Amino acid sequence: MKQLATALRVAIPRLGGTRLLLVDGPAGSGKTTLADAIAGALGVDSRAECPVQVLHGDDMYEGWSGLATLDGVLIDGVLDPLSRGESGTFRRWDWHLGRRAEKIVVPPRPFLVVEGVGVASRRARAHASMLIYVDAPWETRIARGIARDGEAMREEWERWQVSEAAHLEAAGTRDAADVVLDGTAPVPA
Repeated sequence: MKQLATALRVAIPRLGGTRLLLVDGPAGSGKTTLADAIAGALGVDSRAECPVQVLHGDDMYEGWSGLATLDGVLIDGVLDPLSRGESGTFRRWDWHLGRRAEKIVVPPRPFLVVEGVGVASRRARAHASMLIYVDAPWETRIARGIARDGEAMREEWERWQVSEAAHLEAAGTRDAADVVLDGTAPVPA
């Protein structure tokens, strides 16, 4: 994690004064774990009380069909305002209620880490200082998803897998990545 954090620290900011890290790849591959580890490695410094904010695609999608609306939330609500030096905002998706909930404010900071399936769309990549693609075999990913969400969600996971594969392929996300990581490898603390 230290090497990735160091690489991000020296990368050119492309989102106003913010260095944006996009962590993309299929569901269950280990993106959240990796994003949190990199954010931890970036740490707190003397220039900012909290120099990094982590956003999760799961909070931006509008349910299981949310890939189609992700750019509107992420780019229009967060990245475009940050590129102008303004705070971005979006309303978190409440999966249990099936609607938008509280507002999440995303102020300009030295670093922004955004993780989730589809977060590295072509439009989002224009603002990124670094793109990491995390992958793992389907069997591993579905097992992680069922462990997190329960067996009752297996059909949703299987439907999502079809749409995410088409989405990631059409966006050329893996080919555009600066780094491709194996999501089955242990993530150092």
